[in-house]
Amino acid sequence: MTFADREDAGRRLAGLLGYLRGQPLVVLGLPRGGVPVAAQVATRLGAPLDVIIVRKVGVPFQPELAMGAVGEDDAAVTSRDVVAMAGVTDQELASLQARERGEVAARAARYRAVRPRLDLAGKVAVVVDDGIATGATARAACQIARAHGAARVVLAVPVAPPGWQERIGAGADEFACVLEPPSFFAIGQFYEDFSQTSEEQVIACLRAAGAASATGPARPAPAGPVADGDPGQRPGMDPEVEPMAGTTRLAGNLTMPAAAPGIVIFAHGSGSSRHSPRNRFVAATLADAGLGTLLFDLLTPAEEVDRANVFDIDLLASRLSEVTAWLRTQGRPEPIGYFGASTGAAAALRAAAEPGADIAAVVSRGGRPDLAAERLAAVTAPTLLIVGGNDDVVLDLNRGALAELRCDSELAVVPGATHLFDEPGTLEAAAALARDWFLRYLGRSAR
Repeated sequence: MTFADREDAGRRLAGLLGYLRGQPLVVLGLPRGGVPVAAQVATRLGAPLDVIIVRKVGVPFQPELAMGAVGEDDAAVTSRDVVAMAGVTDQELASLQARERGEVAARAARYRAVRPRLDLAGKVAVVVDDGIATGATARAACQIARAHGAARVVLAVPVAPPGWQERIGAGADEFACVLEPPSFFAIGQFYEDFSQTSEEQVIACLRAAGAASATGPARPAPAGPVADGDPGQRPGMDPEVEPMAGTTRLAGNLTMPAAAPGIVIFAHGSGSSRHSPRNRFVAATLADAGLGTLLFDLLTPAEEVDRANVFDIDLLASRLSEVTAWLRTQGRPEPIGYFGASTGAAAALRAAAEPGADIAAVVSRGGRPDLAAERLAAVTAPTLLIVGGNDDVVLDLNRGALAELRCDSELAVVPGATHLFDEPGTLEAAAALARDWFLRYLGRSAR
């Protein structure tokens, strides 16, 4: 089962929370993605909507992987196992927390100008996000709600991995979740549309909630069941395949346009999967240019549980090599390229450096080539390193890697981009650079 979008997820989630109608509720959405979900829940429960401002503290070289969170009133949660795994020092952690606290303060100033903070004293606080991954931000949000006097805290999400309640611990009194799939890699895996929620959308939800409360108490929506969406393949998804890495069966999506000059295999970063919206965007750009693409999960769900595997570059590189060998046994004689993001770029470079790898081209986006430093000189495939101009630490690492490469290689800097290429137009620029590089080295340009 998947959700059409966040509004659909909110409607389904509200169906689990009908027992709360009539109680003194405040529904609290986590900006930004949790707010459209929370708005639907608030409407259907006849409850006021507010935000609870929390910022994830990401691993420096993989910001989408949370090692903690901070929120209003100096609330903080830290996942010490992730901090240790990533080798982050206490000083680095404190610096990152301070930076995110600044963003919390800035968001609070924007949102509170539209929607003054609602009093939680003696109320039931329903904390809503669009999904749970590590649980760090949700835990921090629950702590803030309790610190503001909530008599009871309910944490409600559309999707979460098995055992997610244990990650939250005593932070919440009750839990609600529509979908707890056994094979969980990323929240976006379970949404047809998981496009980023903008600040304007959050503010629009808050304005609408404020206008509704000004006209009188909200009326709960009917409590009837919400029909399930089409459980089949999501729009935009490529045909599913099961690549073999030795004897290990993995999950993947393969697209092969007619007369494709080559196939690009994607290696996602730590904390991500084949459903990475950024990699899927790049893959769509390559497919539009006539290139084949294979996105696959480097680890099985059981392996993903052990966080050490996520950072095991040797393991990830071997998986990439084995899947490449599998692809060639499927009657695919076309040239093969690698596209790696973050730690996946290190795996791609290390796999490309293997004797007899026969890789036609490599592209790294926001990559960590330094994690493959001892093998960089052995890479023979033409390599393009794409880095955001405002991603200072990773930019320096890529400059160092460029000096180590002995193949045809270039460093392309996208002005104004940070590590995730979230800024308008920056991901499009990175995708275009990757497309042109692969077309140049994988074969003729496809119309």
